[in-house]
Amino acid sequence: MRAVLTWRDKAELCIYDLAFKPDGTQLILAAGNRLLVYDTSDGTLLQPLKGHKDTVYCVAYAKDGKRFASGSADKSVIIWTSKLEGILKYTHNDSIQCVSYNPVTHQLASCSSSDFGLWSPEQKSVSKHKSSSKITCCSWTNDGQYLALGMFNGIISIRNKNGEEKVKIERPGGSLSPIWSICWSPSSRWESFWMNRENEDAEEVIVNRYFQEIPSTLKSAVYSSQGSEAEEEEPEEEDDSPRDDNSEEHNDILAVADWGQKLSFYQLSGKQIGKDRSLNFDPCCLSYFTKGEYILLGGSDKQVSLFTKDGVRLGTVGEQNSWVWTCKVKPDSNYVVVGCQDGTISFYQLIFSTVHGLYKDRYAYRDSMTDVIVQHLITEQKVRIKCKELVKKIAIYKNRLAIQLPEKILIYELYSDDSSDMHYRVKEKIVKKFECNLLVVCADHIILCQEKRLQCLSFSGVKEREWQMESLIRYIKVIGGPPGREGLLVGLKNGQILKIFVDNLFAIVLLKQATAVRCLDMSASRNKLAVVDENDTCLVYDIHTKELLFQEPNANSVAWNTQCEDMLCFSGGGYLNIKASTFPVHQQKLQGFVVGYNGSKIFCLHVFSMSAVEVPQSAPMYQYLDRKMFKEAYQIACLGVTDTDWHELAMEALEGLEFETAKKAFTRVQDLRYLELINSIEERKKRGETNNDLFLADVFSYQGKFHEAAKLYKRSGHENLALDMYTDLRMFEYAKDFLGSGDPKETKMLITKQADWARNINEPKAAVEMYISAGEHVKAIEITGDHGWVDMLIDIARKLDKAEREPLLMCAYYFKKLDNPGYAAETYLKIGDLKSLVQLHVETQRWDEAFALGEKHPEFKDDIYVPYAQWLAENDRFEEAQKAFHKAGRQREAVRVLEQLTHNAVVESRFNDAAYYYWMLSMQCLDIAQDPAQKDMMLDKFRHFQHLAELYHGYHAIQRYTEEPFSFHLPETLFNISRFLLHSLTKDTPLGISKVNTLFTLAKQSKALGAYKLARHAYDKLQGLQIPARFQKSIELGSLTIRSKPFHDSEELVPLCYRCSTNNPLLNNLGNVCINCRQPFVFSASSYEVLHLVEFYLEEGITDEEAVSLIDLEAPRHKRENKWQEITNNNSQTLRLDETMDSMGDDDPFTAKLSFEQGGSEFVPVVVSRSVLRSMSRRDVLIKRWPPPLQWQYFRSLLPDASITMCPSCFQMFHSEDYELLVLQHTCCPYCRRRIDDPSP
Repeated sequence: MRAVLTWRDKAELCIYDLAFKPDGTQLILAAGNRLLVYDTSDGTLLQPLKGHKDTVYCVAYAKDGKRFASGSADKSVIIWTSKLEGILKYTHNDSIQCVSYNPVTHQLASCSSSDFGLWSPEQKSVSKHKSSSKITCCSWTNDGQYLALGMFNGIISIRNKNGEEKVKIERPGGSLSPIWSICWSPSSRWESFWMNRENEDAEEVIVNRYFQEIPSTLKSAVYSSQGSEAEEEEPEEEDDSPRDDNSEEHNDILAVADWGQKLSFYQLSGKQIGKDRSLNFDPCCLSYFTKGEYILLGGSDKQVSLFTKDGVRLGTVGEQNSWVWTCKVKPDSNYVVVGCQDGTISFYQLIFSTVHGLYKDRYAYRDSMTDVIVQHLITEQKVRIKCKELVKKIAIYKNRLAIQLPEKILIYELYSDDSSDMHYRVKEKIVKKFECNLLVVCADHIILCQEKRLQCLSFSGVKEREWQMESLIRYIKVIGGPPGREGLLVGLKNGQILKIFVDNLFAIVLLKQATAVRCLDMSASRNKLAVVDENDTCLVYDIHTKELLFQEPNANSVAWNTQCEDMLCFSGGGYLNIKASTFPVHQQKLQGFVVGYNGSKIFCLHVFSMSAVEVPQSAPMYQYLDRKMFKEAYQIACLGVTDTDWHELAMEALEGLEFETAKKAFTRVQDLRYLELINSIEERKKRGETNNDLFLADVFSYQGKFHEAAKLYKRSGHENLALDMYTDLRMFEYAKDFLGSGDPKETKMLITKQADWARNINEPKAAVEMYISAGEHVKAIEITGDHGWVDMLIDIARKLDKAEREPLLMCAYYFKKLDNPGYAAETYLKIGDLKSLVQLHVETQRWDEAFALGEKHPEFKDDIYVPYAQWLAENDRFEEAQKAFHKAGRQREAVRVLEQLTHNAVVESRFNDAAYYYWMLSMQCLDIAQDPAQKDMMLDKFRHFQHLAELYHGYHAIQRYTEEPFSFHLPETLFNISRFLLHSLTKDTPLGISKVNTLFTLAKQSKALGAYKLARHAYDKLQGLQIPARFQKSIELGSLTIRSKPFHDSEELVPLCYRCSTNNPLLNNLGNVCINCRQPFVFSASSYEVLHLVEFYLEEGITDEEAVSLIDLEAPRHKRENKWQEITNNNSQTLRLDETMDSMGDDDPFTAKLSFEQGGSEFVPVVVSRSVLRSMSRRDVLIKRWPPPLQWQYFRSLLPDASITMCPSCFQMFHSEDYELLVLQHTCCPYCRRRIDDPSP
């Protein structure tokens, strides 16, 4: 630090106090009974101000710069405007000793020998407060909340804004140590607050903003979160130094100077910070720098001294000829003004020199004159070392740090070898005062430079060797080497450059130039030397040949790149210059000095700050690229360039066929596409390909230089690759131009590819036309069909030759898909694909066309009738489906479907449908039985299904009677049905048929018709069965009430056997046969009454056809009315009533078998001869004409007048009246559902 006198003036009288206008433009002096106003820029006296009648002791400016105040021995205070006009005056009882403006509220504190007053612009009066002692000085806190008063009796009183005492500090010296000057440390947050504040008068707003702001002084005391603090252990000084450890509590620190020759610091609470510091003179004035980093003290020693904010003396600002009564710092500057007893006014500029050191990426510099901050330029970590003394010199090298203090040199070392470690510890102390211009530290030595002499000292302070130079040493730098044998690069004023090894007494002269050296650096491989001379010229030499390689103007510092031999940078004229090899210099703007160059980082010192500037090495890289020096360009790029530069390097190397460099560069930018290209080219080169034109053509095509690529493809004889490239890129016009009038096949291929492209870009119609012109009919049809363009599809199909089977089939497929079966049929006919045509008719259910085609081509019978049958079955047209299955010869499928349908009907209690399905199943089995291999099994199934059909047909009425609220049948019918079912269910009961329902119905109807015995039997049977709850009550009641009835049945209900005329019991253990003759009863399928029919059989040898023809003859019979018999003899004719004639006739089996003698345990069937058949009437005989392999069944009606009708389909018998009524109701047979308009039997 040095002080430069800017201007000086002398007043005739003592200068007791002075004050700067807040903007620093004016200086107000208290000289005698006048105020002197000076221009601070040049010391011009602007105006003397007269207003006081006696000596002016104090002056103070308001923080807003609008007014200032002066206090005098005449006991008055005058308030002046910034225009130097007095506007207000008030008095005290004694002379005014000091005045001070509140920095926030502009309240003025004026202190006299016996009291102090508080005046504010808002109040008309001055509030005064008594004081126990003479007040010598006063100072407001930064926030304006408290006022500190320094008194002659050694007491410091801290008052609030209202004048009430809050804290009282009693100094140990008491009245022997009068407090002569006090000052609160300023906070930079208040400086920024006042700079930004315009018209904010609300105190609360101001105070709130104060507490929300963070002062920069506090920021300076809080170290980087990445750094740490290393502090020298100095036990004897540790307690003497103010500490920043609790800096948050020290926002307001009161500096106190007393005439006990002590400097002390206090907190707002009154607690002292550290110990008193001895001054060895009587202080008369104390003031802080604007930001609070330094303190000025002046007094009886006739000089102004500069102290740190912690009270460490740094040096003298200016020596005077008399006592210094006042000294102040110009706001926001390093200018200091001093006022003396003899009236001298001195204006100084303080110049703080930069003390620092750099080695590679570590930069150490002085901060606050007593601290050293070590900054890692790469990681931005910082560490602060508090030395508590003035730091004079700093040197850093690898893991060593040397700090020169006034009386010693401290050597620090890193805790570890980690390159990012920032923890330093003291290694050695050399307690000795040294005078030197430059300081250098090595692994085991320190080097002191004093003008022409270099001294090498060990860390213990022992001088080991000394070098005497021919001229003044201008620059020195450690250039590395083994520990204890490091090399130094030294530049002299006479232009000589030397290399010195610390273990060698002899200096090596590298070269000598004509001009003085300012800066030096040596390249990484020690082959080149860069020098900046006093003419600001950068000169680069070859160390071995001493040859000047090149020189550049406008340089103030130079540095070689530590990672690249041929790159250096130098600064000067506000520019940074980067030079690679012998290429032209690349410039960019940069303020400061270049001090290091590592990779892409340039370390630049600007004023007091060191920064690492990331500089892309683009310019030198492109310089190498221009000369096709790809490997050198890659080395430069590795130092740091942008991704764009990497990509450009990769492309240039690729075009230059420098694949290794290109691969590295593309890897850096992660361009997988080009890496794949390079790998493929390398693989091809390994296989023996050497055509560089072909490789370059591939590169150009990847880069989008298609025409250049096509030319190279053509030149290398690979026109097909060019064509593929153009077509892949959809550049069809270029492809056609490239082909010219070439091969038609290639032209066709090109059109096809163009059509593919048109298809992909959603231009289908254009694609279809192109495909057709290229002969790609299949693709054209596919697009046309997918878009549903039927008209276009018809045109294509009709234009195609019938030999082009595949595209025609595709046309037919799309016709079907687009619901145009007519065109599909036309297409199939065109190619003669009858099978597909049949399939088309079936799929579209155009059965008539299918049947017509099947008639012409029987081989497609199965293909037609099987799906037809399935379709019929799905549409519940089972009879038609059955016929279709028959026609297709698929009886098993029919049986399987019907069995499932039957099962479903039973499960769903649709017993009428179940009977119908079982009948259909039986007839299906009968058809299958025509196969001799399945005859027996199918006939068994036929009989079983016929039986089940009869049961379910009858049970349908029982189920409806028991489940539905209304009965649809007569009681006699229900009675007959329930008897029929009971007699039929002697063994197993089929699924779905309930014995309970059957017996319940029988019991109810028997009771109603008078068959009480049978009803009682039915109720008894029900007692042994599980009865549903809904029948329980009815059955129990019926069981009781039936016992009140006679134990016999009505004779009208007893069934008669029409063969043997035997009355059968209502409950027949044998089932539905006569108990006498065992003749099976024939029941009506509607009323279930026993019909007057007797089955007869043909004698052996009589065929069915013959029997029918015999019956149809209807030969005349003898009249047998009243059983009279005509007997004719020779001459006479006699009539005789012969009651036994019918029964005794041998030619009538029916009458012959009516006698009870026919009865027995075995059934004897009625067998008739030809003569009997001839005697029968056709209307009396009913024939069940079963298809083979079954025999026909013949029945004779014994009551011809009672008409019986037999269904020609199911052969079920009905009373004719019942049948006709049922057919009218259902328009079909109630059993087999044969429609009345169906002509087939």
